[in-house]
Amino acid sequence: MDKLILCDGALDVNKINASWFDEYKDSNFGAIITFNGVVRDENQIDGLSFDIYEPILKNWFDSWQKRANENNAIVLMAHSKGDVLNHQSSYIAAVCSPKRRVALEMIDEFVEDFKANAPIWKYDIIDGKRVYAADRSTPIKGSGILS
Repeated sequence: MDKLILCDGALDVNKINASWFDEYKDSNFGAIITFNGVVRDENQIDGLSFDIYEPILKNWFDSWQKRANENNAIVLMAHSKGDVLNHQSSYIAAVCSPKRRVALEMIDEFVEDFKANAPIWKYDIIDGKRVYAADRSTPIKGSGILS
C-alpha cells in the first residue's frame, strides 16, 4: 500500500482510515494515531481547493519517512487535489509506532511541519471561484525569485 495518497476531491475518511488500520494492525505497532483535517465553514467560503507540487511533496514526505523509520515508526498521509467542500476532509495523516509516546509526538510534529513546509497551495472557493488564500499561506523556504 502506498504511504502517500493523493486524491482528486474530498477524501473518503472511513475507507482510508480502515485500509491503513487493516494494513498495519498486525505489524506489531502499539499505536496507530490518525489526524483527520476537515474543511471548516467560515468566512463565507463554500470550500477549499488545492494545488500540489508533487515532486517536492514526495521529497518532503520521504524525509519524514526516514525520520519515522529512525524511531521504528512509519508515517502515512492522504491529501486532496482540487476542490473540497465544507465539512469534507482534505487531509489525513497517521503515525504507526510500537510506542504510543513516539506516535503522539510525531503526529504533532508531522502535522505542524506539513502546514509550514508542504508544497500545497490553498484557495478559498467563493461563489464557484478559486481565490488564493494568501493570508493563510506560508512561503516555502528557498522559493521565490533568485537574487
